[in-house]
Amino acid sequence: MGEVRQPDAHVGNNGKENKMEYQLVRSIPVEDGWDLAVAGGGPGGVSAAICAARQGAKVLLIEAMGCLGGMGTSGYVGAFDPMADGEKPLVGGFMRELVETMYERGFLSPGINPDVWRKNFHQWTPFRIEGLKLLLDEFAADAGVEVRFFTKVIDADASDGFVNGIVTSSIEGYRYITAKTFIDATGDAVLSALCGAEYREAKRDTEFVMPSTLPALFAGIDWSKPNFPTQSAEGVKLIEKEYAEGMFEQCDRHFVGISKHGESTAYMNGGHIFGLLSTNIRSLSDGMATGRRIVRQYEEFLRKYSQDCENIELVSTAPLMGVRESRRIAGEYELTFGDYINRRQFHDQIGVFNKFVDIHPYDCSKQSHERFLEEKSKTAILSKGECFGIPYGILVPKGFKNLWVAGRCNSSDVMAHGSIRVMPACSMMGQAAGTAAVQSIRTGETASGINTETLINSLREQSVYLPQKETNPAMTRA
Repeated sequence: MGEVRQPDAHVGNNGKENKMEYQLVRSIPVEDGWDLAVAGGGPGGVSAAICAARQGAKVLLIEAMGCLGGMGTSGYVGAFDPMADGEKPLVGGFMRELVETMYERGFLSPGINPDVWRKNFHQWTPFRIEGLKLLLDEFAADAGVEVRFFTKVIDADASDGFVNGIVTSSIEGYRYITAKTFIDATGDAVLSALCGAEYREAKRDTEFVMPSTLPALFAGIDWSKPNFPTQSAEGVKLIEKEYAEGMFEQCDRHFVGISKHGESTAYMNGGHIFGLLSTNIRSLSDGMATGRRIVRQYEEFLRKYSQDCENIELVSTAPLMGVRESRRIAGEYELTFGDYINRRQFHDQIGVFNKFVDIHPYDCSKQSHERFLEEKSKTAILSKGECFGIPYGILVPKGFKNLWVAGRCNSSDVMAHGSIRVMPACSMMGQAAGTAAVQSIRTGETASGINTETLINSLREQSVYLPQKETNPAMTRA
């Protein structure tokens, strides 16, 4: 048993803090013996956990939802972003293995062939969500990862850049978990923030926050008929018309779209929830309710204007909000838009990528939509055969010894983040973080002092595509 003292808890009323406060002191069970504890089972966390376990580490994977996969499963985003440059695949390693296995098992959407992820330029790979859930369960079990669903990290015991343990909460109560290394793959940098790591977070009242979306699944689609041109000038005019006539509660001119999921099913990634703060419970709660209303409005819109959606039927809205931007750590290196636009290659890059910078409009105004279109044209996708590197340092909270991040909470500026916040890139970060954690345990190197030459060689042995010609033991720093 161990005793953990949590920070002061403030009792609020309708979002207003009152003067009452109390301290919660509990004696809770201690669990030790882990080599690596991973918080978050999305594409970054699951890749980190499985790849570390395959290298012999004893791994605990903590996930708040009831399945692995994050936005690809609980979030209903049923398509992987582009993974090739028009000539060759850029994404290898665990992510490539996952997609290839999904193809072999029939878990990709009908009509998808291997060129989509192995060669084609700027093309998405849609998949069946239940297939991804099943496969990730199998991969984790085969690797020996212990997965705990419906479990959250609520506190951390850290000092001087070293994490001693974390406190989790589940149906069984609190647990104090000790491990040699830790990875934050929560998306919102929950673990890093609890450990006292520096981070950046957009604030609704002082700066722009990229909007969130609540995806949904639909049935009754006739894919043999023409679909609606969602992001065309015609589409914008129809959205404006229906807003004026009361169909929509907001005039959101950027309709992301609806994509084939099965023989007669689709997932929709459309309807922005502007100003949502995923680290504010009131904002997040209101956003879920708003998202469910908006999905119904798009269902009516598609039924009216899209020939393939004449018999569309809403099956479900996602249980997980599609957050694009919240906290990003201040890492040992920050990937910038300059790195992206210059196609910079790093000696310690742990992956390469080429998706365009995807920054959505910040509000419903016509000016914001026009700005979005202008920026999209300026930050257009890289040309065929081109890519930029993702350096190791964006995975390490500045000054930390046994903590890494993987996924959306990486260290990058807003523009670069707009490219790498997606599932294939997050998976590459996770594989690198998990491999680095194992290397740290074996060598005694700290996260911020890893021999990156050794790391790159290890990743290449795992079939990660890393085209840099030169490597160096020291990471790239700001």
